[in-house]
Amino acid sequence: MKQEIYIENLKCGGCANTITNGLKAIDKVSEVSVDVEKSLVTLITNETTLVVVKEKLAKLGYPEVGDKNTVLHKAKSFVSCAVGRVNK
Repeated sequence: MKQEIYIENLKCGGCANTITNGLKAIDKVSEVSVDVEKSLVTLITNETTLVVVKEKLAKLGYPEVGDKNTVLHKAKSFVSCAVGRVNK
């Protein structure tokens, strides 16, 4: 099932690369795409796995819009961004 998640702290292609690689590592997740301009992650998964996906996004520093966006999330997103730029 196609799922869309609007997220916080998405800034660039490096962030998108980190998110894509992180989510593709989860079982039952496929066709991950990240729209940087809209801060939107689109993927194919089921409802059960969607909870795991949202937890993974938060751990990477990109919580869903409406969830807590703490200083820790913002700091993690900066690190994830840098790693994503290096791993392109």
